[in-house]
Amino acid sequence: MSSDPLVIFTPSGKRGRFPVGTPVLSAARSLGVDLDSVCGGRGICSKCQITPGYGEFPKHGVTVRESALSEWNAVEERYDQKRGLKPGRRLGCQATVQGDVVIDVPPESQVHRQVVRKAADARAITMDPAIHLRLIEVDEPDMHEPTGDLERLARALRREWGGEAITADLAVLRRLQPMLRQGKWQITVALHQDHRGGPARVLEIWPGFTEERIYGLAIDLGSTTIAAHLTDLRNGEVIASSGLMNPQIRFGEDLMSRVSYAMLNPGGDVEMTRAVRGALDELARGLAAEAGIRADQILEAVFVCNPVMHHLLLGIDPVELGQAPFALAQLRSAVDGGLRA
Repeated sequence: MSSDPLVIFTPSGKRGRFPVGTPVLSAARSLGVDLDSVCGGRGICSKCQITPGYGEFPKHGVTVRESALSEWNAVEERYDQKRGLKPGRRLGCQATVQGDVVIDVPPESQVHRQVVRKAADARAITMDPAIHLRLIEVDEPDMHEPTGDLERLARALRREWGGEAITADLAVLRRLQPMLRQGKWQITVALHQDHRGGPARVLEIWPGFTEERIYGLAIDLGSTTIAAHLTDLRNGEVIASSGLMNPQIRFGEDLMSRVSYAMLNPGGDVEMTRAVRGALDELARGLAAEAGIRADQILEAVFVCNPVMHHLLLGIDPVELGQAPFALAQLRSAVDGGLRA
């Protein structure tokens, strides 16, 4: 039996044994793996970027050590300093095989990259968004009636629009005072009131009256692919759609493989959360660019996913879902909190 290291590529699943010192790009070409390169392996084009995975991979029957690939060389160092490599990325033409390894080929490194696109059906809907824009006239401060700008904003909202208490995070609070004064005590707020009731949240503010449009993302977070639709929250129109492969596939092609990876590799759940959030950030920015809007105009996102993907998206260890009684950290679908990749 060959003692040469085993090299496994995802998402293709192609594998083979290669002598120590074989460049990853050469191994990929030998197996017919779709890994791009146009500079002849000189580390100039950056098309052959790959992401090695480390730890236990029960599905593939291998344990990948940190030394599975050669250390960074001067070519990679120079490229990273001049143009930058994403964390964890290597150049396939420079990294060489030193031991058993699982290597993910990201979509942008594939010559025949897949286009993942799930259509959004056009149908009549009754718009009842959770976010509304409200133009408010706020009372000016009065030294004889000490109160805060946020409290007077809440009072004006109740007076002009009804409703109960409001909350605002620190990022909004920091901008509230200059915005009120810039707008001469008129301000437009994006107010979020979800189906569970309770205080409404001030998500964004603008001085005076604004015609700014606000958008939401509807995301189907699958174990293999991620699909997203950018929607105008005023009328429900889908203005852009896109998708990509779920980068967690390099940790396991199915859900239980990913749970196993988290069980066997301390911090594995954190790795998978970081990977999927990075993909979602990339997807949102791409949709915003396609639609010709700013990314900060996207104020809401709704995710549809299975329990394992739910936990990994929110940064919750999925290990309990891999063993009886298969307990969820939370049964309810809604979770408050920011998800910034």
